[in-house]
Amino acid sequence: MKYVILAILYLAASSLSAATQKIPSNWHEVQLNNFTEFRGSAIYKNYFWLSGSHNSVYMSPDGGKTWHKRSIKSDTQYDFRDIHVFDEDSAIVMAAGSGKKSALFYTQDQGLSWQLLYQNPFKTGFFNAIDFWDRENGILMGDPISDQFMIMTTKDGGESWQSQTNVPKLEQKEAAFAASGQTLIINREMVWFTSGGLQASVYQSRDRGHHWQKQAVPLYKGSQTAGGYSLATNSQGRLFVMGGDYLQRNGLYNNLATLNHLHWQAIATSQNGLRTSLACVKDICIATGKLSSDISVDGGETWRSYSMSGFYTLAHSRQVILGGGAKGKVGILKIELD
Repeated sequence: MKYVILAILYLAASSLSAATQKIPSNWHEVQLNNFTEFRGSAIYKNYFWLSGSHNSVYMSPDGGKTWHKRSIKSDTQYDFRDIHVFDEDSAIVMAAGSGKKSALFYTQDQGLSWQLLYQNPFKTGFFNAIDFWDRENGILMGDPISDQFMIMTTKDGGESWQSQTNVPKLEQKEAAFAASGQTLIINREMVWFTSGGLQASVYQSRDRGHHWQKQAVPLYKGSQTAGGYSLATNSQGRLFVMGGDYLQRNGLYNNLATLNHLHWQAIATSQNGLRTSLACVKDICIATGKLSSDISVDGGETWRSYSMSGFYTLAHSRQVILGGGAKGKVGILKIELD
């Protein structure tokens, strides 16, 4: 009887939550150009930022109504796969590429000018994701150096970085994917990053990246280009990992899992292929990949197909989800709360 009552209460709470949030009809889309693959996204108050290929950075100061090109002028072609915004004026973009093509640039004037902050010191290195706890303290994750993934931390806003060596050793053909700026995420003292390549794993640190543990996760891992692609938390702090295979973007396979009582469990979705980003506003969550998007109205417990519009990367504020995708495509989803 106790479990029946709990189930009824849960269903009632879920219905009430969904009733107080209007499910958005679809993305409002604009196209900023025809050549940029947007991989990094961020929101600070009403300031929206996107970064991507061909040195591209775009900024909107009014919640996506108007956009300004803030691309970095350089003879080198950079692919900006992550961005972190500190305030209305300041941001760091992270370039992903072999050797010195992995770099960090910093702006203090909304992208009107950029300063080269840091370049990859390793010839075989490749940056994947960056995040900051505050303006001074941050963490950077990259492809393996020797027998472990590259993890570096900064205490001076990204001007200098210190390597962290207590990372579990690589498994055979293990790899990471810089798909959306969410390969690595943080929450208070916690840090997580995900990997793939004939397997799928999540690494966890409880002390800002100094020591790590590793767990296998139940995602598709049928090829070397498969596995975990990104991480996210819902509005209650519950952790999700998503992925698939970029060579089978529309494949039918498990693409989402969640951490439940210290154990990872697969979540039944519509299996619409590779998912590279997830964002939640209250109990409404969107999971997306290049080709389409899925929706949950109960914080990620259950999912259904939502839209044939898809994006590489998502960012969110209190009532808006911002998407950046292929060929300069931008999507804005406004969540109306009663």
